[in-house]
Amino acid sequence: MMRHCRGCFAPIQGAAFMRRRPVVVLAWISASGGGAGPSAVLPGSGWCHTRDTLLRTMSVVEADLPRSYWRLLRENRDFRLLYLASLISLGGDWFLTVALLDLVLAIAGSATLASLIIVLQSLPIFFAAPFAGYAIDRFDRRKLMIAVDIMRCIAALLPLLARSPALLVFAYVGVVFISIGAAYFDPAAQAALPNLVEPRDLAHANVLIGSAWGTMLMVGAGIGGIVTMQLGRDAAFVIDASTFLLSALLIVRIRSPFSQSRSEEHRTPPLFESIRETIRYARDDSRLFALLISKGGYGIGAGVVAMLSIFGREVFHRGAFGIGILFAARGVGALIGPFIARGVSRTDDQLYRLIPYSIFLFGLGYVALAFAPSFWFGVIAVLIAHLGGGAQWLTSTYGLQKESPDWIRGRVLSADFGFVTLTMSLSAIGSGIAADRFGAVAATTATASICLAWAIWWGVATRHLWHGRDPRG
Repeated sequence: MMRHCRGCFAPIQGAAFMRRRPVVVLAWISASGGGAGPSAVLPGSGWCHTRDTLLRTMSVVEADLPRSYWRLLRENRDFRLLYLASLISLGGDWFLTVALLDLVLAIAGSATLASLIIVLQSLPIFFAAPFAGYAIDRFDRRKLMIAVDIMRCIAALLPLLARSPALLVFAYVGVVFISIGAAYFDPAAQAALPNLVEPRDLAHANVLIGSAWGTMLMVGAGIGGIVTMQLGRDAAFVIDASTFLLSALLIVRIRSPFSQSRSEEHRTPPLFESIRETIRYARDDSRLFALLISKGGYGIGAGVVAMLSIFGREVFHRGAFGIGILFAARGVGALIGPFIARGVSRTDDQLYRLIPYSIFLFGLGYVALAFAPSFWFGVIAVLIAHLGGGAQWLTSTYGLQKESPDWIRGRVLSADFGFVTLTMSLSAIGSGIAADRFGAVAATTATASICLAWAIWWGVATRHLWHGRDPRG
């Protein structure tokens, strides 16, 4: 029977539309209306208006967004070069991860030493972040990124010297220097991005850069495993080193300035004064401060990703295949999440209001993984979780770029990067210890629940900050 709107008695013709696009519809409902809740968009409270608005929104998303992304890549040469450099560099990182884990397990046969590789890929970023932020705002960002890539190229070759347990130290030293390089390279690229694209293209550029991580997690890890098996670990190390060199060559070709010219008032002060200046600036801007802590708080529970290998091997008994599929699902979610977040948001503040929903979805997905009745149910749960994780990462990074001026943007983004790597590293260690003591299911549930609690607290505490500023572009 045809249903009618209680407000105007018009036929509700959007039901089929909702059935066709349930994920997008639910995400749009979450982001719209300033937190008015589902009742604001259900039949009986103006469905016809909501339906028409939703149809118009989705027609714009479906018709305009693909063209916008392709137009940006086709017409903006400098952004295209930066995007390719990021893809190549990230692909090399996953090459290296697979080969290093294989190297440590083959030489030392120690799961603890293998897990140390993962920790050393992230924890040094926290300690390097204050120095990196200072350098990014003080020196030429383009030249800094080129120098860092050359350093990482050399560091990626150090594992070639690790031929015995006593020489594994070279592999760890290489990982540390590559991690420190990331503390400089990634925030520098993010800080430079608003200077390489038009303001109307910044959101699209962030989606492409943000989704690159998920893309290369899927592609790079898989190819890295194949190369390591077919050609050997040494070939993987050499290929990884070449990716950093190729990244540097691409950045050399970028013509646009990576920084804006600065007045004497905004010259970067000495190191410790610059740290104090960054803290004061973030503290005095409540919107910036809220965005700055969102990702770090999320990281307290996001270390639950360390459980994926345990679920693949020990819980679902699928061995290396299971681990690979779960990581691939993580990559698919991280790839798609930023596009959904951008597609359902018409203004910056609507995008920021998605942050607690995204974090909550991440936590909920991992709780579902903990109680998954089958392997493939767990795969779907991980994919859904990282739809939220990818959206949250994109949104908070984009917000920090928009809300911070160029003269301090590098320090702000470095602080964000350092904070989240610290909390995720500690969370991963804590979840691993909890899994040994209480089991993988209990550890995953408890760690993911931290994300649920953080999403609720952050959403309530910051709700008043997002009042609906002018639309993007």
